[in-house]
Amino acid sequence: MLIRFVAMPSDQAAAYRAGADDANGMPPERGISDGDGIPCRHCLQHVRQGEPYLTLAYRPFPRLQPYAESGPIFLHAEECTRAPESDVLPDMYRGGFEQIVRGYGHNDRIVYGTGAVVAPLEICTHAYSLLERPDIAYVHIRSSRNNCYSCRIERG
Repeated sequence: MLIRFVAMPSDQAAAYRAGADDANGMPPERGISDGDGIPCRHCLQHVRQGEPYLTLAYRPFPRLQPYAESGPIFLHAEECTRAPESDVLPDMYRGGFEQIVRGYGHNDRIVYGTGAVVAPLEICTHAYSLLERPDIAYVHIRSSRNNCYSCRIERG
């Protein structure tokens, strides 16, 4: 495995489901999926039509600092199985729209010049090329349309 997709940790997902405040200090909002474009950041699958989900502000960084972006995400409102760490592109990206793929340094800050809008089938190749660089610690995927955090990619 050269790269691995890393979903939201299960303890964080469980905390939000139990009502923990999000990155903005607000409780997650609840909704019912219409079956269109509600990707869960824990199982990396779409929330099916009729299933409950949460919308919340998420900041996937260990501490506050100027580059610690937050953004809206979706999460199954009921327990789901965390996506296994794998080098296989998660289904939620297949057939979708372009994503922002961006490298971060060991200090959890954006490495300038690494961000690119990438077609779904090019995500693995682009992420791998970034992770070959010693100054890149990990990569984030974000929606190119809404800037929502999607998942993290690390070296395999």
